[in-house]
Amino acid sequence: MELHDFSTKKISQQTEHTRKRYNVSSVVYDLMEWPVEWIWYNKWRKLLWKKVEGPNVLEIGIGTGKNISYYPKNIQVNGIDLSPKMLERAKTVLSNYPNERVRLQVMDVQNLDFPDNYFDEVVATFVFCSVPDPILGLKEALRVTKPGGKHHLLEHMRSRNPLFSSMMVKLDGPIHYLSGVHIARQTVENVEAAGWKIEQVKDLTMGGIFKRIKATKSH
Repeated sequence: MELHDFSTKKISQQTEHTRKRYNVSSVVYDLMEWPVEWIWYNKWRKLLWKKVEGPNVLEIGIGTGKNISYYPKNIQVNGIDLSPKMLERAKTVLSNYPNERVRLQVMDVQNLDFPDNYFDEVVATFVFCSVPDPILGLKEALRVTKPGGKHHLLEHMRSRNPLFSSMMVKLDGPIHYLSGVHIARQTVENVEAAGWKIEQVKDLTMGGIFKRIKATKSH
């Protein structure tokens, strides 16, 4: 396991603010998410990673390493995160899996330090709700994915229900101010706008707030 830091690359003021926010919250991040992790997220993560074949995989926003225990065998993972402090937590988790081929890197998804057409598959779980420019990040993910490669996402987004949707739009600003997370993004549309071909969208909860998305890079 290796840990590389690309945090000296120039980033926007908004992105730097996001990095600082997650550095501060890294110590209590798992505790804050424990209820939804226990009720929903862990089973969704497990099902998603069963569909990942690799062999060369990019995990965007690896965070504290919640997906590490679900990695399929015989894949190589580059796990990136904007926050060095979050990656320190992931490094601790990774120490319990000495046989995993994982490289941890401090990196901004909006400015990836990988060549074009490099990865077979890309995974992001609950990440693009907090990326300052999600379409730019999704375009960068597309750039570094091989033609025919897949992008697997778990995300929460704006509800299909008109009443809930309206409420989420109104609350998005205050919630983002407090937590750094957007609750009213339209991530399926953002994935398409970035140039990915949507293969599957599966609603995981009523109203379509939580979804699993599979997209492909065209040949």
